[in-house]
Amino acid sequence: MFSLKQNCWFIKKVVIWRAMASIAWSVLLLPVTTAVFVLLSRFSLFHPIQWISECISLLTASTTIFSLVVLCGVVLMIGFFNLEFYTLVPSIRCSRMALLGTVLHPRQCVHSLVYCTMGMLVMWCASVTIGGRYSTLGTPCRQSESGEFVTCLNEYHLFLLLAGAFMGYSHSFLGVVQNMYYVSFQPIQQYKYPRFKSCLPAVVKCSVIQSLYSARNFAALYFFFGYVPKTWIASTLNLQIDSSLQPLDSLTGLLDFSLLYHLAISGTFLYLTWYLTVLLFRIYVIEAYSFPVQSTFTEDAEQCLPKVLAEKNTSVMKFLALQDLALLSQHSLSRRLEVFSLSQPGGHPHNWNAISKECLSLLSELTQRLVAHQDAVASNGRVKSQSASSDTRSASSSSSVMSGTEDIPETLRLGVPLRTPGSVFKSSMGGAHSALTAPFTPDVDSPFSSPAIRRLVGQQEPQSPWFGTVQSPHVMRRGPKLWSASTESQTNGSPLASPATVPSPPAANQKPSFLTQWMQNRREQLPEASSQALFADSQAHIWALQGLSHLVAASFSEDQFGVVQTTLPSILSCLVVLLEAVDRHFKLPHASSKPARTICSMGDSTYKTLRFALRASLKTAIYKITTTFGEHLNAVNISSEHRKRLQQFLEFKE
Repeated sequence: MFSLKQNCWFIKKVVIWRAMASIAWSVLLLPVTTAVFVLLSRFSLFHPIQWISECISLLTASTTIFSLVVLCGVVLMIGFFNLEFYTLVPSIRCSRMALLGTVLHPRQCVHSLVYCTMGMLVMWCASVTIGGRYSTLGTPCRQSESGEFVTCLNEYHLFLLLAGAFMGYSHSFLGVVQNMYYVSFQPIQQYKYPRFKSCLPAVVKCSVIQSLYSARNFAALYFFFGYVPKTWIASTLNLQIDSSLQPLDSLTGLLDFSLLYHLAISGTFLYLTWYLTVLLFRIYVIEAYSFPVQSTFTEDAEQCLPKVLAEKNTSVMKFLALQDLALLSQHSLSRRLEVFSLSQPGGHPHNWNAISKECLSLLSELTQRLVAHQDAVASNGRVKSQSASSDTRSASSSSSVMSGTEDIPETLRLGVPLRTPGSVFKSSMGGAHSALTAPFTPDVDSPFSSPAIRRLVGQQEPQSPWFGTVQSPHVMRRGPKLWSASTESQTNGSPLASPATVPSPPAANQKPSFLTQWMQNRREQLPEASSQALFADSQAHIWALQGLSHLVAASFSEDQFGVVQTTLPSILSCLVVLLEAVDRHFKLPHASSKPARTICSMGDSTYKTLRFALRASLKTAIYKITTTFGEHLNAVNISSEHRKRLQQFLEFKE
């Protein structure tokens, strides 16, 4: 177990330094993006020489330099939010009410308020840089009655400031909906500069599209409600409203091409500045890190790969260790030999035992999670009987004894409470119960839980088609209603409620109110989201599969001491059991449906296809072992059922 000191060492040396490097590059890119913004804001097709000279003088002006200082502060704040809220396991809301609860969470409200403030600061810098009628909030005007000069409200400046607040809230809201703080690891490793260069066009495109959407939505919002903030700010700051000018909360006021153009390019500048900071943080934080396999000195033993793999409190450390394991198993002969080496003195394979144990534990945890989900959600949404569950437990335990797989971790057994992705990998900065990293664990007592979940744990409703024990074929043809549920009562052995304990059904003419029906429909879980939540952390399992399979295949010619052969039955049995669980899961409705592609979004949606990547990696791992060992696998002590399944891989029938 890692000490707190070792965890702090890794976070300070790796995570924080990488975050600081990404922020530094974001600050260095600010003059470039600001120069492009100045060129676009002062664009003049018919006076190119005057346009260039004005832009050069504006870039060297004191107001522009002060705006750059303010923008540096905004970038620092965004970098802090990236470091605080980033997560390697996405938070998937499996119902509309859960999403609404996250958006209305006090922490998210504070986050939105801060982003609204930063949006106003960026738009203030943009309006000062553009100059002209956008430069200040107050402007001198002449009163029509007395003819005296007074200070009036500059609605153009106010329009851009409110647009910045609106765009800031939109960014914060989309950060929750689109999982913008989710950081995924790329299947193909790239150096930082080539990846930044390849992602830059997409970031610019997303900035332009999001700016146009936000400008359209804000213009419509200001048309209906713009009079309220305009009047309140004018009265608060003791400013007059110039009645001689056309108000912007009217159709003729909004149909100003110059205003809409400057709003669009200012919004693009805002989003591009923020998106570049997010992109650079993602590039730096997932950069591969090489852990030593073994250390000569005792004080450095906690930084070695076998010890880091056993880490439970820092998810980024464990993910980087699994990534390093997958890379060394394929590309580093010297480090593979260290994995297969024996300890001196003693002659024990401590490195291989620790690495294989942790990988098998991860894969077994996923198997147990899938089996528990399948027991809770049958193919038609009904709960399996207790006898079926007990038969499954007895069959799995007997097959484990027959195959001699006592080394497989206990998480394969169904009696173990269900562990979700968030309980295995916790955010290194936000904790397990962070608002943006909360795992998918339906709570029966929660106000957001579905009535279908309560029926699973024994609270059946008499008016439900699943009430009683008789299941009509017509009822079974209905579409599945339940997609995920908590299995705590089943795994603990609690019996389901009998029909005699359920109160009598209400009268037929009693109907639920409209509000009750609306709330119940919003609480119903989204079918595909529950499947995505089960595989939310599957990138770690993919690396464990790649590392195990390549190490086992390499041991055929590189393992001089035969350390891998002792655990080969456990590895093969674990892979076959996981494959069977994955195959059964993909037979569930909506588990095989692929998500729709998004047009343009900075939110990383790769987690939606992780289940397909895991299934492909699992079959590839088994093929890697079977093609390497061939007929030698017949001498491995595994059960007959597992041997038959492996024979299909040997014959290339899978």
